[in-house]
Amino acid sequence: MNYRYRICCILLLLLSISVFTEETVHILQRGDTIYSIARSYGVDFQEILKLNSIDDPTKLQVGQRIRIPQNTPASGSSAAAAPVEHRVARGETLYGIARKYEITLQSLRAENKLSDSFVLKEGDILRIPGQTAAPAAPSLVTAQPDTASPGANTPIPALPSVPDARVTTAPRPVDASVRWPVQAKEILYMTGKLYGVVLTGEKSESVRSLTQGTVISAGPYRGFGRVAIVQRTGGYLYVYGGCESLTVKEGDRVGPGTELGKLGVDALSAKPQLFFLVYQSNNPIDPAKAPRA
Repeated sequence: MNYRYRICCILLLLLSISVFTEETVHILQRGDTIYSIARSYGVDFQEILKLNSIDDPTKLQVGQRIRIPQNTPASGSSAAAAPVEHRVARGETLYGIARKYEITLQSLRAENKLSDSFVLKEGDILRIPGQTAAPAAPSLVTAQPDTASPGANTPIPALPSVPDARVTTAPRPVDASVRWPVQAKEILYMTGKLYGVVLTGEKSESVRSLTQGTVISAGPYRGFGRVAIVQRTGGYLYVYGGCESLTVKEGDRVGPGTELGKLGVDALSAKPQLFFLVYQSNNPIDPAKAPRA
């Protein structure tokens, strides 16, 4: 009897050990990130990188097996841990920062008590809601990202901060067959540091999007009034500058004809002018030849 009892105890002990030491494995899905996986399992993303010997998270593949460390609390999960703070780098937007930390733009604004008219500046410190461990780097983005999708993390072209950096050519005839963001009376091409067009219209007339896409930046920019940047599939960025006011905000989805804002008066020319630039894969292209819808 005692012999049988001891055998049963040993079997139960071995069974309990096998259950509690069973390894957890996550099969990587499209859109997964190391950081999102760590959050879902409540572990430290750095421990996942270490356990799986991952040096470059950008080379992850859909279907890859990711071992999950056991009993490893996420960094900063204790009550005394300070919330994550993000220092804004040059060229960053609220929308891009929200995407990086996988939170909504609205929650980021609410956490930092930001109004719609808030202007994000390099060096600003933002509190990240619901986070206790910051991502190690922007490289922890996705496995096989779909870079053609709206809102992908495409670099935003930098506009010169000095208005007189704009150099324009002589006016060109307005082609009635080409649709523009405003009812253009005059078209000038910009050269030098910027390549695009300057469209003269009517003060306070609607500035309308030429395509569908996502607003990835919206706000004032020195020398260019208020600027809206719309990203669409194919790696295109449409820059609408010179607005006196904007009716869209970062993260908004727009379609062809959606009002982005109202046209303002340029301080240098004293004319109501829209500065319209189009980039593909961060290279400027002729706005007249850019896709419209």
